[in-house]
Amino acid sequence: MPSFDTVCEPNLVEVKNAVENTAKEIATRFDFKGTSAAIELKDKEITLLGDADFQLTQIDDVLRNKLTKRSVDVRYLDVGDVQKIGGDKVKQVIKVKNGIEAEQAKKITRLIKDSKLKVQAAIQGDAVRVTGAKRDDLQAAMALIRTDLTDLPLSFNNFRD
Repeated sequence: MPSFDTVCEPNLVEVKNAVENTAKEIATRFDFKGTSAAIELKDKEITLLGDADFQLTQIDDVLRNKLTKRSVDVRYLDVGDVQKIGGDKVKQVIKVKNGIEAEQAKKITRLIKDSKLKVQAAIQGDAVRVTGAKRDDLQAAMALIRTDLTDLPLSFNNFRD
């Protein structure tokens, strides 16, 4: 029976490369000389450090440009609040989304069931498997998911015929 998996997985190698390139640019830019501006990646969390909110927005802008150049969707980023960390320094944590959350998976399955397509959706961990009798029905389901759920950077893999 034909099936495919709907997943939300960023290319973590490209994310790491984008963070490293951002760190290099921060080190060489004139407006960051002599400041505590920095960026680091630890376990799917990107930490931005700076002297003021303005610096954090500049670092975030550079990071988003680097991610876009490396074909990584910026919708994977879950931006946290700006925190003060002693003195006049500020910090911001950006989480990299990996996997579909339970409520989003339920939304996908509900969407497929309400569409009256001849396919079934089942939640399997952090992915949603869609099965159907015909390949055309599965492709219609992919198109439906892409058009209705634009806030998630979903991809489809494991297509079996």
